[in-house]
Amino acid sequence: MFTKAYKFLIRLLYPIVIERYLQKRIKIGKEDANRFAERLGQSTLARPKGKLIWCHGASVGECLSMLPLINAILAQYKNASVLVTSGTVTSAELMKKRLPERAFHQYVPVDNPKFVKSFIAHWQPDVALWFESEFWPALLSEIKEQKIPLILVNGRVSDKTFKRWKIFHPVIKELLSNFTLCLGQSEEDARRLKVLGANKAVCLGNLKYAADNPPVDEEKKQAILAQIKDRKVWAVASTHHDEEVQIGKQILKIKQKFPDILTIIAPRHPQRGEDIVAQLNALGLTTALRSKKENIGQKTDVYVADTIGEIGLWYDIAPIVFVGGSLIAHGGQNFIEPSRFQDAVIVGPHMHNFTDAMNRAQKAHAVIQVKNAEELGKIVLELLENDNKRQEQALAAYNWAKSEAQVLDGIVNQIKEYM
Repeated sequence: MFTKAYKFLIRLLYPIVIERYLQKRIKIGKEDANRFAERLGQSTLARPKGKLIWCHGASVGECLSMLPLINAILAQYKNASVLVTSGTVTSAELMKKRLPERAFHQYVPVDNPKFVKSFIAHWQPDVALWFESEFWPALLSEIKEQKIPLILVNGRVSDKTFKRWKIFHPVIKELLSNFTLCLGQSEEDARRLKVLGANKAVCLGNLKYAADNPPVDEEKKQAILAQIKDRKVWAVASTHHDEEVQIGKQILKIKQKFPDILTIIAPRHPQRGEDIVAQLNALGLTTALRSKKENIGQKTDVYVADTIGEIGLWYDIAPIVFVGGSLIAHGGQNFIEPSRFQDAVIVGPHMHNFTDAMNRAQKAHAVIQVKNAEELGKIVLELLENDNKRQEQALAAYNWAKSEAQVLDGIVNQIKEYM
């Protein structure tokens, strides 16, 4: 009932409201004017021969998360191609740079029955993989009508979303009925998907565990290492407001035992770089700011790496990494990435954004969780003083991250059942 009513309203509202809205988006650059026909279900590209796996993600985050799986699919199916769809200009530009051979990008059609039918009739995918929880009723129902297996990948149902959907249970049940299979990020996500109406929901693991490592520019790395020389170094990544000051106070204590210690701070929001420098200078620390191309001198205490796209560089250089967003009630940031670089990884007490990952990592002794900044300072000192302990911790982190990456094999095997 809901989908039928929705389709009727979309047909009615498209020429009156939606078309005008889309034209405004074109004018402000939020739609790609040169490829806008794709949003209307039209394409200048021909469907490639052989099997076609369709992967859809809303924007940059979802598209990045699907890259390792796309590579695994193409490695498994030598005669298959992968169609990637998303809705944002930024994600389209990113996919143009990152997609491997036999994979290509198209904009997802506007959720109008006419455009959706045209899109699916042209591409005729063998399997559809949905990498997000924004469910477009017309598109999902058309996939089901055409008997195309539809798999929700890395499905997540937060507490807030779960409570909201329980209120509108008939609607979410109808939407989830379009999916052949739902793969939850965690066992709890799979359970919630079942409660909400999924026909079949299981957990094979979190696809984020299998993401590609952030890139490392070798030339830049060697330039930084030449400036660091033989100094001990550790990194603080993805910090938020107030965390840098808390950590700065601990750096002063660490310096009492290791006077030449270098701390690299890569804030979550690079535009805060100058403010962070001012705060650390006020504590009596000597800083250098990467965005201003300041070098790491012999007396530099903190190197503030306020740049975008270089986090892999700091993970590769530093053997000890603290992941921010966790000394404050933000809920933590991705601590899995530095684990894959074989770093000793430390987080703060607030990691509720990664509850499942933390539970699994702690069972494997792959992460050190501290209660506050003072305890962080003590742990960093211990790891600096004891190379064996640091190496054991780094290896545990790496082995855990590597084992979790097996989720790729599980998903590829599930796809095989529907090919």
